[in-house]
Amino acid sequence: MSVRKLSENEYIEAMKLSMYAFQYNVPEADIPARKDRLKKHSIFGIWEEESLAAKLHIIPLKVHINGLEWNMGGVAGVATYPEFRRKGYVSSLIKHALTEMDKKDQLFSFLHPFNISFYRKYGWEIFTEYKKTLINKIDLQMAGKSSGTIKRYTKNQHTKTIEKIYKKYMLRYSGGLVRDAYWWENFVYSDSQIAVYFDEAGEGQGYILFKVKDNKMDIEEFAALNQEARVNLWNFICQHDSMVEEVKIITSVHDPFPYYLNQPNLKMEVFPYFMGRIVNADKCLSQYSFNENSENVFLHIEDHHAPWNNGSYLIKDDGVRVFKEKEGSQCINPPARGLHMSINALSAIIIGYKRPMELYELGEIKGPRNDAEILERKIPVQQSFFYDFF
Repeated sequence: MSVRKLSENEYIEAMKLSMYAFQYNVPEADIPARKDRLKKHSIFGIWEEESLAAKLHIIPLKVHINGLEWNMGGVAGVATYPEFRRKGYVSSLIKHALTEMDKKDQLFSFLHPFNISFYRKYGWEIFTEYKKTLINKIDLQMAGKSSGTIKRYTKNQHTKTIEKIYKKYMLRYSGGLVRDAYWWENFVYSDSQIAVYFDEAGEGQGYILFKVKDNKMDIEEFAALNQEARVNLWNFICQHDSMVEEVKIITSVHDPFPYYLNQPNLKMEVFPYFMGRIVNADKCLSQYSFNENSENVFLHIEDHHAPWNNGSYLIKDDGVRVFKEKEGSQCINPPARGLHMSINALSAIIIGYKRPMELYELGEIKGPRNDAEILERKIPVQQSFFYDFF
């Protein structure tokens, strides 16, 4: 089999496969706009005779991790027609995609999994969860005195103020997508609207992305920069008590909601969400900002599907020393001491989802406990979160 990049003339075939696999239809009038969006993607496919059998999209994006913006390849639209399944096509596409992302210096890759265990085999690991809070009408009780003003915006009224609030809010987390106006207008709003809280000085301090339908209010994003914004956005939600019977709010598991409510005894559920992986460990570790101390530690990384990552890495204050690989498999004279882990474990640590000692206790990191404690001290504490979908 061979993998090749689709031309623009073949985008309609990719759309047909997506519609079949993911069970939706694109109205005829919307097809030109959809095809235009695909120009931003790199789409790779495998063909059987004249038929597109399987395909995968890579979307060039950026994310915030450890105080920096990193190039990220978003993997999406992975699909195969049923008659072509179980032939290893998706496996070939994924391996090809990793090589392509490495060539383009996309040092991380994120995706939304249909099955977590499937993508774990290829080196992706969970890096974020979200919390869903369900609120009945009886619990829509305002918290404190309202101040400032609330203004509602739709897709056609998007402003830089909203982008500024989002950026400040997501800088508190690791893994958040860097959004531009195009992303907001095409992939965030959909049929939702945004309510922005402005303080007494007229500064935007928070927003909610929401929709109200069938007596239900769905809050898809709740981003508040301070307690004043949290209270006023909550009070705005409560003002819908004559319109809704139930409210659903999606937040980070690290967000303080609903602790500060008068009645925080609400039903909450936590769900694993996106997965991420390091595409190039050498470049990633070299650019990552470790905590400075006098301690050094060796990391021995295993990556079955991006063999250029296989190797040993000495983490020092003055940089990262890489022990070169031989034919993409084993290092030349690797040091005996240090910690052994998969690319999955390293990705979870670097993005900020898990701490080294957590994974050590789970058996995902092997080696001397003292080395694991050194790594624990060298990794900055981060909280990962991701609000987007692709």
